[in-house]
Amino acid sequence: MRRFLVGTLAAVVLLGWGQPATAQTITYPDSMAATGDSITRAFNSGAVPWTDAPWNSWSTGSSEYVWSHYRRILAANPSIFLRNFNDARSGAKMAELSRQVALVNLQHVDYVTILMGANDACASSETAMTPVEDFRAQYGAALEELTAGSPQAYVYVVSIPDVYRLWLLFHDNSSARFAWRLTGFCKSMLANPGSTAPADEARRHRVRQRIVDYNAVLADGCALLVRCHFDGNTVFDYAFQRKDVSKVDYFHPSREGQRVLAAVTWEAGYDFVP
Repeated sequence: MRRFLVGTLAAVVLLGWGQPATAQTITYPDSMAATGDSITRAFNSGAVPWTDAPWNSWSTGSSEYVWSHYRRILAANPSIFLRNFNDARSGAKMAELSRQVALVNLQHVDYVTILMGANDACASSETAMTPVEDFRAQYGAALEELTAGSPQAYVYVVSIPDVYRLWLLFHDNSSARFAWRLTGFCKSMLANPGSTAPADEARRHRVRQRIVDYNAVLADGCALLVRCHFDGNTVFDYAFQRKDVSKVDYFHPSREGQRVLAAVTWEAGYDFVP
């Protein structure tokens, strides 16, 4: 059942923080914006390799096949037509969320999606991952800025995918191992992909635990916001399949993966009504 959170106390509205909000039905938004990284930019999901394909974005994309949040809302509320802003940037880490929020605040939208944090864990090495407390501070500051600048907006925070599953699916695939070496994507998790040595296994599980910790931060921060809903780790828990992953880099969602991400997040998200 899709659900959402909303607050009612005037003092909490002014501060942007308070007790976890209670469920309430809201109308379809007239505008929306997406924040995040290459997942939300739909990198490597289009016909031209190594480029963004924002029309395939699970959040604001216009592709009929992907059937994004924007397309689903548009089907029920034509007023949102061309009011879908994609403020994400490929390669972004949580430290950049405040900059993206500044753009959102200029767009005066009713609905904002946040999918951020994969790059904080997918670093050049395990030691280069963003510390949890830094992640918490960056996220908290961005949420406060969003609440202050867009108090009318409903915010949907999506959990970071389980990158460990990429290794499980493709570590025995020679094309995937070659792509991971070529791109250097997520060395913290995907370095030495063919190794099952205890040290490499332990490293992968520590990186996965860091993502678990980040998702706990995302949930905690959202629970304190007036108008915010967290997906309940739906995306992290989703067992994506090989077809959901780009065969260009074996890392980003394919167009099919974007379609699945749109459907999964929609079902775990707000319950909009006409």
